[in-house]
Amino acid sequence: MNLRTLILLLIMAAIAALAVLNWPLLATPTIMSLGLTTIEAPLGLIMLALTALMAVMFLAYVLGLHGSVLLEARRHTKEMAAQRELADKAEASRFTELRNFLDAQHSAMLARMDALEARMSSRLKESDNTTAAYVGQLEDQLHRQGGQGGVTELRIEPGLRP
Repeated sequence: MNLRTLILLLIMAAIAALAVLNWPLLATPTIMSLGLTTIEAPLGLIMLALTALMAVMFLAYVLGLHGSVLLEARRHTKEMAAQRELADKAEASRFTELRNFLDAQHSAMLARMDALEARMSSRLKESDNTTAAYVGQLEDQLHRQGGQGGVTELRIEPGLRP
């Protein structure tokens, strides 16, 4: 229990105790002026009733205020949940876009690697063919010179490159 509630309960208990202890004095009728007229009534009971009425009015005000705060908090919570859901959907959309982008980049990378592999394979075949042509040229020169009695010079003709 907080301090304000405790103080209010103590004040209400003091008022109740004073009313019980002084009941005969509160119930004694006196002459009261109401502005236009005068009446004979127990002033203490009227003041006690007005105090009780004021307490009930303040209690109703506090309960109404508390209810409106609760309704506002509930509305705010619903709005926050809706905003959170929108943010989650936007984040999921961004993740989907990122995944699509990465898939496209991956496909492009694979296509580029396939093209590079094809170019490297063709260059390798060209290199093999060039090497085979050089070896064939050397063998041809060796066979031609083999009949002449010795190898004096090996020449590679530059025109045989592919």
